[in-house]
Amino acid sequence: MTAGKRLLSPVFERLLAMGFAHLKPCPVTILMGDPDWSEDPLAPPEAWAVIREPSAEFMGVRASSLLEKGPILLMPPWERQTETPSLIDSPLAKRGGRRVFYAYENVLRDCRPAGTDSVMAVLTPSELWTSDAQWAASLRHDLEEHWDVHFLLYSSGAISGIHHNFVIAAAFLRGKSVHRPPLKIFQARRDEEESTVEKDFETLLTRGGGRTRYGYVIRDLPPLTERLDFDRHDPVVLQQRADLAGFGGLCALGDLFVTVPHIHRAANARLISSEEKPGTVRLVTGRDIQRDGTITSPADEVCWVEAEPEYLLEPGDLVIRELYGYGDPHGFVVAVMTEQDLPAAASNSTVVLRPRANVDQQQIRFAVMFLRTPLARTLAGRSGHHVIVSRLTALPVPQPDEALTQAFNDLNAARLQLEKWQKEADSLLESVFTYETAAQARSKIIEQGRALRLRVEAAALLDDLGHTVRTRFPYPVAYRWRETEARMSARDLEAAYGAVLDTAEILLCYTAQVALALGREAGISFGAVTAIREKLAGGRSGPGFGDWAAVLHEAASSRQLRSLPAEHPLHDIRGLLGSQEAADARQRLNDRRNDQAHLRRIDLVDLPAALQGAFAELTILVERARFLADYSLLHVTDVRWDSLQKTAQVHYRELMGDHPVVPTRSMVLPSNDLESGSLHLRDSDHRLHLLRPFLIGQDCPVCRAWSTFHVDRVPKSGVLLKSLEHGHVVQEVSQGTTAVLESVGLL
Repeated sequence: MTAGKRLLSPVFERLLAMGFAHLKPCPVTILMGDPDWSEDPLAPPEAWAVIREPSAEFMGVRASSLLEKGPILLMPPWERQTETPSLIDSPLAKRGGRRVFYAYENVLRDCRPAGTDSVMAVLTPSELWTSDAQWAASLRHDLEEHWDVHFLLYSSGAISGIHHNFVIAAAFLRGKSVHRPPLKIFQARRDEEESTVEKDFETLLTRGGGRTRYGYVIRDLPPLTERLDFDRHDPVVLQQRADLAGFGGLCALGDLFVTVPHIHRAANARLISSEEKPGTVRLVTGRDIQRDGTITSPADEVCWVEAEPEYLLEPGDLVIRELYGYGDPHGFVVAVMTEQDLPAAASNSTVVLRPRANVDQQQIRFAVMFLRTPLARTLAGRSGHHVIVSRLTALPVPQPDEALTQAFNDLNAARLQLEKWQKEADSLLESVFTYETAAQARSKIIEQGRALRLRVEAAALLDDLGHTVRTRFPYPVAYRWRETEARMSARDLEAAYGAVLDTAEILLCYTAQVALALGREAGISFGAVTAIREKLAGGRSGPGFGDWAAVLHEAASSRQLRSLPAEHPLHDIRGLLGSQEAADARQRLNDRRNDQAHLRRIDLVDLPAALQGAFAELTILVERARFLADYSLLHVTDVRWDSLQKTAQVHYRELMGDHPVVPTRSMVLPSNDLESGSLHLRDSDHRLHLLRPFLIGQDCPVCRAWSTFHVDRVPKSGVLLKSLEHGHVVQEVSQGTTAVLESVGLL
């Protein structure tokens, strides 16, 4: 670092003054190196003395003597020297040979507190506290023998004459005590309002734990040999890191990839060629890697090298830009090498990772996606400008579970299909002037474009909530929704209003019954079943809107359900009424239902507005229930077990959409525990869950239409079932139904 004008910024000085005032409110002495610090600090606070010590050799001793009189701000020299430091008495300081070291290393080792109340703040490059290097860990270890670190204040742009991206650290030290105090780490952002930063630092100084906007407190103190860069111990980052396991699992990036050597343009200068000639390959630099994941085409300034085999890149290698600007908010810049980019070798401004032999494409794709996120850069460390390979290979990378892998495969298949359709459209458009006559061109464009247009129109319908419900929701809900839309389109306001309320109740009823069935299967009971059981046994009025809502509200807050695997369908059901907006909409619909049941009819003048409001509330619930489209309602019609193959041939009807007349399909499963004639739920992992006796599918004796029933009442005369589609109440004729209801807790 060359000598020059280096003045502390006003806001940084005020932060330093606040730190001293908190630890030891008395005049501070500034001890500066010379000539490294050629100018005095900018407007030092009153009563702060400035002392210069020209010799770095005696600066530590001078600081120790000043500490006997009061606190000091130590600004040691930062220049680099290529020789072994004179003090290497630390067990961690075994370096062997000569190296580049900073002059402040010996200065800090020479500093000794006068007592436990000695306070010293020292300004150094942040590297001292954020580096994994042995020299930095050794120096931090030596400091820990005599000092407690109370605050670490990081800032960029705090000293004029130094690049605004260069980060310095102010470490506030106090004489070693019996009990280490909590460590407070603060990051002063130069792009934020100064008063906001100062107020936040003032708040942090008084905190015993927790986090402020720009800082936090570490109570479980790591050893000082461990690096202390801001992101490494930030509670927010630690929570984000822990949350990654929710994707299915975690592994180190080094478990998926091995590093590939690169060609250093200085150390391997003998391999560099100024132009392409036989035997040379392109040298890919960090600048050649684009954020869109591509490698730039060779240009005039491209280097060519005579690369040895171990340097040659292969298809599928990840090439990562090695140099970043401080504060760059983006993730890693990564490109995946293709056949078109080869032959090539990588320069020292890149890091190259090669997939291990046992890693599949889905894992590679997921890792690349994660590396491009800001969180990946944060977890790997943003404290410097260069990518540290050891931190990169230790980076925790989320790995998709089976369900997420299938979802990615489906999305990728959809992407490829869309690309295929786009190519077909492009080809068709480009052929318009290739026909012999305009009439031929017109006919071909209209005829061949019809299929493409129909595909797009069908796909666009999926953005329409009504179309999704009518075609992809379970039959009971889809049927009720279709009736609602029909009533509303006919402007039959009273019937439409009633249909909206009916649809809302059936949506909650169906979802609650599924939740109860899944809960029973998982061994989890719902307290809301008690009220349902009492109504069923009473025989007068069965469960209704409020009972179904109670089940779903309990599901949303149940601690038992949180312990289920992430892919379990109950997690989606928990979200139906999990938001305040959905809960409020449900309550308003419930109130409307009660008013209608107790003859508090809406005046015809107010009915249009009431209908509009009720339908908006229903729409909120249906939007929250889109997950139902992923959980098929199946009526298993036949199961044939093959004892030799240990597989079951299952015939079923998929009751999704607003009509029960659907074709019978078949599938092969490795289990024989399915009930022929019963309803099952198929989840996203294609597992089947029995819904009986909560939901029962059969022809309705009243209307002769296929219907879905739930238990409505159990008077002395027997079990009464109620149709979700038509509301018809029928007598259950199957034997043993009462015993089954008792076994699942409904009686």
